[in-house]
Amino acid sequence: MSLYIGILALGVRIAKHKIRLPIPNHALTLMKTYCFALDLYDDAALIEEYKRWHRPDTIWPEVVEHIKSSGIASVEIYLAGNRLVMVLTAGDDFSLDAKAALDAASATMQKWEELMWKYQKALPFAKPGQKWVPMEKIFDVR
Repeated sequence: MSLYIGILALGVRIAKHKIRLPIPNHALTLMKTYCFALDLYDDAALIEEYKRWHRPDTIWPEVVEHIKSSGIASVEIYLAGNRLVMVLTAGDDFSLDAKAALDAASATMQKWEELMWKYQKALPFAKPGQKWVPMEKIFDVR
């Protein structure tokens, strides 16, 4: 409730002073954050190739558009050694199950995932066929 009041008060101040803030529309909605882990094969050449596929000038534009159109506000992937951590932020109404169904129905996403399996290696405790394993949040300071 206090977030809503704060946003409302901010809106009143902005309207009163006619200030425009460069805040994306999704920044004013409640967001959920998801974290996932996955390994890459421990091969320096493959890891570099994987990183290349994720550069803005190399990733397939259809993949980026699919991510954005599925209700995801942002995706970040971090690398440490051969361990990947993906941080996904989406609106409060986002559904991982709905996203999985959209991915399964997209020929482009299926081709992308098939290509990525060349580099990706399931975690030892992943379920059969599972790629990105959801991570448990164990600490949060605000």
